[in-house]
Amino acid sequence: MKNGGCLFHVFLTLASEGAQRALQKRRDCANQIHKAAMAINNSILAEMEVPESYMASLPKSGRLGVGDSIYRYMSTIEPFSPDHLLDGLNISSEHDALEIADRVEASMHVWLKASMHTSKSSWDMVKDLVADENKNQILASKAETLLLCLKQRYPGLSQTTLDTSKIQYNKDVGQAILESYSRVLEVCMAAIFAEQMNVTASDAA
Repeated sequence: MKNGGCLFHVFLTLASEGAQRALQKRRDCANQIHKAAMAINNSILAEMEVPESYMASLPKSGRLGVGDSIYRYMSTIEPFSPDHLLDGLNISSEHDALEIADRVEASMHVWLKASMHTSKSSWDMVKDLVADENKNQILASKAETLLLCLKQRYPGLSQTTLDTSKIQYNKDVGQAILESYSRVLEVCMAAIFAEQMNVTASDAA
């Protein structure tokens, strides 16, 4: 009887391990599909034109957009670590994350616009302009990296103000279809992945 009980226990253990491996495989698959859908969606949105109404609503400066603390880190700390910056922001909810994403994205476009500014002035002013242009390009690149890192941390994050504006004013039917399909797939895979994580946590408890 004792041996039979041991064998039954071994059987349950193996069955449980098999179920866990299968769940892990499904979770990995859902995660990979989610990442692919997110990449496609980001690519399509990046191809869409930035509406003039959005550009008109941008803050006067990138620093004003992101705030002093984020700006100081982006402009002075090297090497730049978006993860370290996000860790220090104490983001408590996805609402907070979306607000920061909107601010960072707006500042990124302010810096991009400033980096494309040209002027026919004296040589000294041209040198200053080139220095500012390089600085703006660097800040825009850092903002883009920070935004990507933020979206990776919060895969279920709602669309930013710019994304919503692009979708609203987009006139390319092909882009609209691809964006909509990839967004639905992204949301579904994120939900499936989260549910499987909950199942794993319940089993562990």
